[in-house]
Formats: sequence, C-alpha cells, structure tokens
Amino acid sequence: MNVKLTLTLDKAVIIKAKVVARKSGRSLSDMVETYLKTQICREATHPSSNYSPLVSSLKGSIKLPEGSDYKQELKSALANKYK
Repeated sequence: MNVKLTLTLDKAVIIKAKVVARKSGRSLSDMVETYLKTQICREATHPSSNYSPLVSSLKGSIKLPEGSDYKQELKSALANKYK
C-alpha cells in the first residue's frame, strides 16, 4: 500500500533529480523509494558499514602475500602504469 510523504529538499536538487528520473524513465518517487530500500537493506546486512552492498561483498576478495603493504603495492602498480 502506497502512502503519500512530503519531503523538503533543496530546489536545485529536486530539479536535477527530476531530470535524472525522466532520462531513466522512472518517477522521482520510484527513485527515492529505491534509494531508501537500498539503505534499509544495507543497514540490515551491514549495520556498521559505510559501503554499498556490492562494495561490501567484494571486501576480502583480494589476498595479498603475507607481510605485504597494500599502500606500497598500490604505489608500485600506479608507478608502473604511468611510466
């Protein structure tokens, strides 16, 4: 059952959100509802996480060798990439 809800938002945000909704063929109400459902789901599955469910699901998927420093690995990879 749908219930009407009144929100107070910045006018510029509303205008931009309506453009995005129109481009995607959705209503602004649908976009807000989807966003809220995502937040509710994230909170239920990862209460203390600030990441989206997709990003949270990837956590721990890369295993670095024992004793390696990920910051040093990243620095090295970026240095090689931009040589």
